[in-house]
Amino acid sequence: MPTTVEKLSPTRVKMTIEVPFEELKPTLDRAYREIAQQVNVPGFRKGNVPPAIIDQRFGRGAVLSDAVNQALPGIYANAIDENDLHPLGQPDIEMTQLEDKKFVEFVAEVDVRPDFTLPDVSKVSVDVPMPAVEEGQIEEQIELLRERFATSVDVERAAAKDDLVIIDLVGKKNGEELEDASAEGISYIVGQEGMLEGLEEAVVGLSAGENATFESELVGGPLRGEKVDITVTVQKVQQRELPEVDDEFAQMVSEFDTAEEMRADLSKNLENRARLEQADEARNKVLESILEELDFELPEKFLEEQVKNRHEQINAQLARAGMTLDQYLENSDDAENAEEFWADVDKAAESAVRGQLVLDQYADEADVQVGDQDMMQHIMYRAQQNGTSPQEEFQHMNEHGHQAEWAQEIRRSKAMADMVEKAKITDGEGNDLDFSRLRQDGSLASEEELQAARDAAAAMEEAQAAAAAEGAANKADESESEAPADDETADGEKAEDA
Repeated sequence: MPTTVEKLSPTRVKMTIEVPFEELKPTLDRAYREIAQQVNVPGFRKGNVPPAIIDQRFGRGAVLSDAVNQALPGIYANAIDENDLHPLGQPDIEMTQLEDKKFVEFVAEVDVRPDFTLPDVSKVSVDVPMPAVEEGQIEEQIELLRERFATSVDVERAAAKDDLVIIDLVGKKNGEELEDASAEGISYIVGQEGMLEGLEEAVVGLSAGENATFESELVGGPLRGEKVDITVTVQKVQQRELPEVDDEFAQMVSEFDTAEEMRADLSKNLENRARLEQADEARNKVLESILEELDFELPEKFLEEQVKNRHEQINAQLARAGMTLDQYLENSDDAENAEEFWADVDKAAESAVRGQLVLDQYADEADVQVGDQDMMQHIMYRAQQNGTSPQEEFQHMNEHGHQAEWAQEIRRSKAMADMVEKAKITDGEGNDLDFSRLRQDGSLASEEELQAARDAAAAMEEAQAAAAAEGAANKADESESEAPADDETADGEKAEDA
């Protein structure tokens, strides 16, 4: 399959691909068979309509078009492989010539990964101290558990701080009730701000059956930002009783028998989380350090697609939340205005593309492979993150064609892990850090577990290699058994001496 490659820029190529008609014949034959199964022609059984009749009745051009469209993905993929190109995004393909029974010519333009030379990763040095776990963080976790398991009892007194009140809200503007600013049976803990400005001051001091009116600015819905009159009526006042932190509490909220064991486990979980944050920071710093040493042009069209995708995702998230970007920015520190916000988004998209290109280049140079075990671990991790089963994630992958996308994600992750392993990473006090023992939950595996994992991976590779060798041997045996003997012709007759 003759192909010429023209470099339009450092990040875009134009391929002219000429396909001999013989290479299209299998696809053309399949197209005729498929059409024959779909049409009814008097005098012929369905599926047995000859190609000549199909050409006569429906036109050969339609069959050629169908065959070419079916063959095109494979033709393009072969041209990419033969010319050792690294395409980014979807190509622009056009059929430029079609000589029936002779050849077909295509022209394909596509963004490609730019050429650059990676620095020596072993010379990269970064410092990532692990955040200290403070006693206050443990107490904060315990308070959250106490809040979750608190009990409430009705009281006949005015509402005070930390009470749970059941309230009705009626919003009015110019004396007219607003449906979107009214609700019944809302649970509200006095002192936990964030629902409505002025609500706490209005509720404190009210007993069941009493009400008060205050002015407030709505923070959500179609009337967001408008000031309205809110009347709050207290239906019930309940005193909340938080459980004591003792062994009984530990047994109720955890798998542990004592409060001391529960505290130790909370401390360990916080350490694991801090260790994950430290590892994440190490990955970011190693990649940033490598990018600082590189200067390469980004593929323009591919970058535009990535930026567009980010914009669409953010707009979809805002739409689901029922707010505009301006409304979001009012309660966010992300940016001063929409222009600055989108500029930050575009910059982040560009950084992400640069990082992906570096990881892909490194994966190629290091020959990073993605095996079945890698994919299974990825599927199990996704199931854990999404609260689904591995079977559901596997089915989702197959139904939506995510195999290649997830494999690329795994490959980049493995490339990043390899880079981190080769780089010099210290903990802020000059001590070398090794993240090879880090589990996905932030805990550290023992050396015995690491060795067991290495042995299992090696055994799987050997099994896959043996299976591949056996498959190749079986295929060779089948070919040999099907081939005519040396002293026989293809039809089994004895070959005569010349």
